[in-house]
Amino acid sequence: MADRRPTNRGPGRALVAVYLLFAIAASSRAGLQIATRFDEAPVAYLLSALAAVIYVVATVGLARDTPTGRRVAFGCCAVELAGVLVVGALSRVEPQLFPDDTVWSDFGRGYGFIPLVLPVIGLLWLRRTRARR
Repeated sequence: MADRRPTNRGPGRALVAVYLLFAIAASSRAGLQIATRFDEAPVAYLLSALAAVIYVVATVGLARDTPTGRRVAFGCCAVELAGVLVVGALSRVEPQLFPDDTVWSDFGRGYGFIPLVLPVIGLLWLRRTRARR
């Protein structure tokens, strides 16, 4: 029988808490920007909203600690990492594409680079807590 550590215990609780914090922060920021200034930078604000959705879904996946939750969390972390790398690079080489910052702009500089590090930690945690045979 495979032995598996839960994703929502020990350091996993802190990871879930950070994802929840980012879900709230990104949702609040994107909601305000979309509601008040959407016409100024629609792509940037929609990317922030996408990041918020990813943070919410990743939080739920990590907190539930089911096989489906783990797959969902893995997918979210992978998409999040790809997003922060692509948007981060584009915001550096083509800044006019993002007239206003997103959560992922400049590799998450506005959030202390946590958006760059968080999915890496999430993926490593999911690997560390996977089933052992």
